Amino acid sequence: MKKQFVTLAVSALLAGTAFAQANDTLAKVKAAGSITMGVRDSSGALSYTLGDGKYVGYHVEICQRIIANVEKAAGKKLEVKYTPVTSQNRIPLVENGTVDIECGSTTNNEARQKQVAFAFTTYVEEVRIAVRANSGITSIAQLNGKNVATTTGTTSVQLLRKNERATGVDFKEVFGKDHADSFLLLESGRADAFVMDGQILAGNIANSKAPADFKIVGEVLNVEPIAIMFRKDDPAFKKLADDTIAGLAKSGELAKLYDKWFTQAIPPKNIKLGMPASDANKDAWKNLNDKPVEAYAKK
Repeated sequence: MKKQFVTLAVSALLAGTAFAQANDTLAKVKAAGSITMGVRDSSGALSYTLGDGKYVGYHVEICQRIIANVEKAAGKKLEVKYTPVTSQNRIPLVENGTVDIECGSTTNNEARQKQVAFAFTTYVEEVRIAVRANSGITSIAQLNGKNVATTTGTTSVQLLRKNERATGVDFKEVFGKDHADSFLLLESGRADAFVMDGQILAGNIANSKAPADFKIVGEVLNVEPIAIMFRKDDPAFKKLADDTIAGLAKSGELAKLYDKWFTQAIPPKNIKLGMPASDANKDAWKNLNDKPVEAYAKK
């Protein structure tokens, strides 16, 4: 009986430790000796793959700076594991502890804040429309009767339908499983337009077989704060991430990282996206915050 009691007590202790670590990322990664970064295969210059398990981009590099400070806090070098995520599974994988820090293209909104936490906003996105250059489409109104592609699990087409200039415009949604798949719908002619974050559109166009065959047109549909994501209710990890970003902003390195990925030639094709920082981005770096997209809409 005594042995059974001890066994139960040890099991309860281990379960308690596991639960505590699930909500304490610093303790979790220190114990594991590794940290798992969620990355995207084709989220424009924010996060994308070079193949062979290599991932790069603006948000990937910012996360690497955060992880360097995590290692200082843990007092040891950590193995960094890269886990590709999609628009559909990124939040569940952060919630269940599979991914410790997601470094992709996730919009910070009120609904998601109930499930996960976000670092200070590091990128403010403009949602735009990409079409074939010879399509003649230049505005939302011309999408009437057309097939419009977007990526499953994203908010872009919802924003398009809410845009007052889309009133009375009847279009059919077609979904790609990821951004590359959505662009393929446009590239293959199965969609007349692809609605998504502007830099994701620019990145997919730049890396397509014939970049001159596509262009970004029309009005800015919305602006969205894009941020690095991690587990909710982990104040120590959020402070470390926010402090890292604040340090990068204060030193000017955040702006330099942006220029590296959005105005200079980037791998693998050494193509320039030609997207200098917008006033919205500069304002986010100057006035650091983790406000959701709904706060931007109220401006």
